[in-house]
Amino acid sequence: MRFRKSALRIGIIGAGSCDTATAEIARETGRLLAERGALLYCGGLSGVMEAACQGAVSAGGTTIGIIPGNTPQDANPYVTIPVATGLGQARNLVIINSSDALIAISGRYGTLSEIAFALKLGKPVIGLSTWREIPGVIETSSPEEAVNLAIKEALQQRWK
Repeated sequence: MRFRKSALRIGIIGAGSCDTATAEIARETGRLLAERGALLYCGGLSGVMEAACQGAVSAGGTTIGIIPGNTPQDANPYVTIPVATGLGQARNLVIINSSDALIAISGRYGTLSEIAFALKLGKPVIGLSTWREIPGVIETSSPEEAVNLAIKEALQQRWK
């Protein structure tokens, strides 16, 4: 496995448990990111995170799971590189700082905190079936649109 320093790092944040429709959206989003050559960063556990990782791995992508606990084995089976932080929910900031742009899919208060951190730090946030009406979140209606916007925004961040 070889990493390109220039590869875009896209974070997917979202619900730790989700229904089948949301999981399919996350899987498709992960797959599309991998096909575009992006590294997928996430919280490394279940729900949206697991589905996105599954999609990325199915397309030959690399997934980095920022785990809240001390044990890398807690990562979902589709995490390529688990990073055990021992930070609990504070690991959300690690995900944000590691990403060039983020795609929020569904989610509750943990996702809301990640959105807030990202916006405060000037990171682009693309919303897909997530918190509505948060100033600064770019809302989209499909995985394709979310991935295209995330990559566009991440590239713009790199050129700042």
